[in-house]
Amino acid sequence: MVNPKIGIIGGSGLYKMAALKDVEEVQIQTPFGSPSDAVILGILEGTQVAFLARHGRNHTLLPSELPFRANIYAMKQLGVEYLISASAVGSLKAEAKPLDMVVPDQFIDRTKNRVSTFFGEGIVAHIAFGEPICQNLAGVLAEAIASLNLPDVNLHRGGTYICMEGPAFSTKAESNLYRSWDATVIGMTNLPEAKLAREAEIAYATLALVTDYDCWHPDHDSVTVEMVIGNLQRNAVNAQKVIQETVRRLSENLPSSDAHSALKYAILTQLDQAPTATKEKLRLLLQKYL
Repeated sequence: MVNPKIGIIGGSGLYKMAALKDVEEVQIQTPFGSPSDAVILGILEGTQVAFLARHGRNHTLLPSELPFRANIYAMKQLGVEYLISASAVGSLKAEAKPLDMVVPDQFIDRTKNRVSTFFGEGIVAHIAFGEPICQNLAGVLAEAIASLNLPDVNLHRGGTYICMEGPAFSTKAESNLYRSWDATVIGMTNLPEAKLAREAEIAYATLALVTDYDCWHPDHDSVTVEMVIGNLQRNAVNAQKVIQETVRRLSENLPSSDAHSALKYAILTQLDQAPTATKEKLRLLLQKYL
């Protein structure tokens, strides 16, 4: 089977797509343990893709429990060069309504218990992360959304994703603080993925699917669990269409990405002096620089 260049991380609504053909499950082991679930390989729009259920197919992993390093390393092992991350988020702006889609271009890190680097143990690297999203990949994603004219869905291109620790949602004071920072959406997962994807030299973009307004909104108390679940289900259907159209566009023209050479000037350790065990552990990331 040919290595997939396009990877998708998201929920079960994505890897159960009717349009996904020749499906195969692959169990992968990495130097950082097992990923969240088996990786689903299949053909979408004539192109091989790899899907991973971020929280496991039965949603058994808390955001703080996610094996982020194993998830990204597994994608790298498969040959993925472009990674789209679909994620449910709360909205911090009135104009970003439930069912809307946001393609953010910035992150703010409010996590506390995440390991967000492959490096350490004798090898030091500092990636540039001023622009945490691959703008070329995000552009293809945004164009795909705009072209579909999905009912009840507005596209918000750009914006800031607050990544919080969870699993509890924000207090009202925190929510209003984030609004004062001009943040657009809030979620619990995408920032560690973005950092690790950059270290793995994988182009990364987020498809943020708004389920509800965060607790700042005066009508928040009228939001029910049923409403949020309904929005999640509708978002999954819409996300399938967006992923399919994005893959179709990528299959015609894979964009260039600065992420593909992110480690070129990032590694400060002289690798010939670095511990052999660490070099072996990170060989997949380091091989073109050794």
